[in-house]
This record gives sequence, C-alpha cells and structure tokens, in this order.
Amino acid sequence: MAGDKSISHRALLLGAIAEGVTVVENCLIADDVLSTARCLQALGVSMEGVGTTKVTVYGVGGAHFSAPAEPLDCGNSGTTMRLLMGLLAAHPFEALLTGDSSLQRRPMDRVAIPLQRMGAKVEGRTERFLPPIRIRGGKLKPIAWELPFASAQAKSAILFAGLFADGTTVVTEPAPSRDHSERMLKAFGAKIFVKGLTVSIVRPAKLRGRQVLVPGDPSSAAFFLCAAATMPEGEVTALGISVNPTRVGFLDALKAMGAQVDIQNFREQNGEPVADVTVRGSKLRGTTISGDFIPRLIDEIPVLAVIATVAEGMTVIKNAAELRVKESDRIATIVSELRKLGAQVDELPDGMVIHGGAKLRSAEVTSHGDHRIAMALTIAGLLAEGETVIHDAECLSVSFPQFPQVLSDLGAEVQWQ
Repeated sequence: MAGDKSISHRALLLGAIAEGVTVVENCLIADDVLSTARCLQALGVSMEGVGTTKVTVYGVGGAHFSAPAEPLDCGNSGTTMRLLMGLLAAHPFEALLTGDSSLQRRPMDRVAIPLQRMGAKVEGRTERFLPPIRIRGGKLKPIAWELPFASAQAKSAILFAGLFADGTTVVTEPAPSRDHSERMLKAFGAKIFVKGLTVSIVRPAKLRGRQVLVPGDPSSAAFFLCAAATMPEGEVTALGISVNPTRVGFLDALKAMGAQVDIQNFREQNGEPVADVTVRGSKLRGTTISGDFIPRLIDEIPVLAVIATVAEGMTVIKNAAELRVKESDRIATIVSELRKLGAQVDELPDGMVIHGGAKLRSAEVTSHGDHRIAMALTIAGLLAEGETVIHDAECLSVSFPQFPQVLSDLGAEVQWQ
C-alpha cells in the first residue's frame, strides 16, 4: 500500500529540524508530499531521493532554516502550509506561503492565531487568515491553548512551534484527532506528554535523525475496502496499513453497517500500530456517523456516503461541518454528484442524510478538483450500471496517483485519460 500521507509529511518536517540524517522509507510519492519536500529544500534543507519512496533528509539541527528567496509554494497541501507555519514561527526571517486556488480558499486562522499568541507575526487575507500567509518568527513563548474543535493540523503546528518556546506548551482538544505528530515527536526524542485530550511539549528538546518506515495509508486503502464491503463475494486485504485508532474510524463504521472486518499481523513501526486489514462484503445497512466519531474518519466520509447509497435504510452523517473547508466543500460536492448518479441524498449544514437502496445509474460527474471526491466517485461508478465518466480526475495526483492502476489490478474496468 502506498505510504501514509500524514506520516510522510511529518517524517520529512521533523527530519529537517533534527540533528543528523533521517531516512524515510515507503515515503508517499504524491503532489502533497512533494510540496512539503520542495518547501524544505527552498528553506535550505538538503535532501536526496525526493520523488521516490526512499528520501534521505539532512537535518539542520534546530531552528536553522535559511530565509527563502521566493514564496514557498504549498500546492494543494493544507498540511504543508499549517505544519510549516509552526516551524517557521521560530525563525527570525519573513516567509510567504502560498498555494493553488483551492488552498487559497482554506482558512488558516486555527494556526495563525495561536502562533501570534506565541510571538510570531502572521498576516493573511480577512479575519480567517486566507492564504497567501506572511509569517515572521523569532523568540517564542509557550502557551496553553484550547482548540475550539479537534484538528490534528492545528495541534501539530502549535506543538512544532512549542519545540522552540522556552518552557512547556500545552494543547487541549475537545475530541481526539490524529496523533501522528505526538508519536513521531516522541520517536525523534522530544519531551512530550499526553494525558487524555491534553498534549504538552517541553523545551529544551533535541531531536535526532532516525530511520522511518512509513506504514500504508488507511485513507487510501479505505476506497478499496469500502468497495469490497458492498459486494457479497467481495474481499480485499490491505497489507501493512496504519491502524492508528485516530485514523481507522471507517473500519468501525463498516462493522456497524454489517461488513466483516478482520485485522491481523499487528505490529508497531516507529510507535505507530500497523496491521493487515481484510474486509469481506455482505448486505449493508444504514448507520449514524456523528460526534467524536467524525475526527476518526473525516477523510473517509465521501466514500462512506457512496456505499451508504446501496445499503438498506438510512445513513445519517452530522457534526462534520469541517468538510465544508477541505479541498472542496465536500458536503455540497458529494451530495450534488451522488444525485447525478440517482442517489437520494439530503444536504445538512454539517453533514447529509443518505437514503439507501438506490440503483445507481451511470452519469458524467466531476471531482471539483478534490482528490478524495474523485476517488469516491470512482467507487460510485463501480456500483452504477453503465459507464460513469469522472471529469477533472487529474487531482488524484495530490494523494494517490497509483489509484487507477490499483483499482484495475483488483479487476475493475478503468480507462484513464
């Protein structure tokens, strides 16, 4: 399975500020991760193997980036921009972070405001801090920050800045979000403590380069596992994927819908739980996805909505307003595109209601430039009668350019233009 996107980002970023050499194996080859690598190179970090599955990072040993000569292009990657803001907050020079048209519509206030409180100067468009973002860092002070909603990117940016703030920086969330940063910070040698929903990081902390073997990405595997769940004879096994509890809520959703889920060969890699996951299909039923469940499957909601169209009964998704500010408004886009395929879906301010039992029909649909919508609609096309055409599908390169080939290898008829 292709390397996990979230972990690949963090391995490169922490390797860049560590002392010594970090070797990242099974690094994801995709545009988002390449954006992180290129931004780090523009900041003076030496790297080998960028664009391959094995990347060697020569760390600068602390807040020792070089001032960039040009704006840092984060492409489509919100992770790149937000986490890099956390590291740049400790650097005494000005940097401008920009990205594509989609990224420039995504608010950065959840990161910009706490970084301002720590002592960095951050500017953006409107009170939501829309990119481009101008940041000038320097001497930071620690803060105790309560996030208004669970956000792994905001939490990570504050913790990264906290590496360089004198004293202890504390972040508290209202619900659990992905904890890859906490696990990797600990693996690199940071003084980090987790108690319930509160994470503390203590300076001084000396990070040391290391070897990182990136597990397979569960968010990418989810499309194939969910497709298997809809087919009575279907069975797919994803080898060596992350089964971090903060990431695999979609497996619990599949179980609630009646699919058979087996997790075997459990082990740990760099503090991350990894396993082989098999999903076998059965007759699915509707379920409710809401509350603290949402952060654990936020990226998988589009494909869960797709398979809910063919389940028995009704599936309700709510408390997912965060989907409105992803690469697209994922609530509006998945609702509109599924309706084109013949599904009955009601849009809610913070989610949707999917009426199951639909007989999907082929149609021409569009990804709206959103990689996860493109992949979800591809799975919808498998479930629909006839030929479905997905426009603007080149955005798959953002996270999973190998997706069409893997789908074809599993027996689907896919024509890629």
